Amino acid sequence: MALLQARGLTKVYRLGRVDVPALRGVDIDVEAGEYVAIMGPSGSGKSTLMHILGCLDTATAGTYHLDGEDVSTLRGRPLARVRNQKVGFVFQTFNLMPRMTVEENVALPLQYRGGFSRRARRRRARALLDRLGLGERGRHRPDELSGGERQRVAIARALIGEPAILLVDEPTGNLDSQAGAEVLSTFREVHLAGNTIVLVTHDPNVAAEARRTVHLADGQVAA
Repeated sequence: MALLQARGLTKVYRLGRVDVPALRGVDIDVEAGEYVAIMGPSGSGKSTLMHILGCLDTATAGTYHLDGEDVSTLRGRPLARVRNQKVGFVFQTFNLMPRMTVEENVALPLQYRGGFSRRARRRRARALLDRLGLGERGRHRPDELSGGERQRVAIARALIGEPAILLVDEPTGNLDSQAGAEVLSTFREVHLAGNTIVLVTHDPNVAAEARRTVHLADGQVAA
């Protein structure tokens, strides 16, 4: 079985008395070690699909297996466990904690997971920051970093728990062209190190970094 396998994913939102379908039977497989881009116009269902694949939301119908586990029927804490242990997120807006240092931000997922001493969390955070060329920034706070550096910190945070898959949402949307190129280079290195990446974008130049592109339209896979 593929690392990520979804069949017939359907999501319907109820707005008053009207049902609004966001996904209409999406099938998608992602193999371990793949780098896949998901593209589509506004309203195509990209964000809804990402939320379901990242266990931030659940489908109205369909099945979803992640890393060999059927998460379709999970809710509450069991779903949060899968999200915390198997998914690393990188968002357009970085979502870093402003009062924490860079090192503390990177280590935070391990604190939520439990089972790691403070020293172990910091050691792993420092190692990841060194790997991504941010070793000298560990004591800084996010507002002391450039946009590109903040996004690379977010990548380190996503990787620290050694997730089965990285889900990436418009990673260069808030960056200038040079910082965006640096972030895409980082994802290239992360992928070459063996990590599985699913990236949501509307930018064909960003999607071109991936090895395969899935196009959505009107809540369905178009190509």
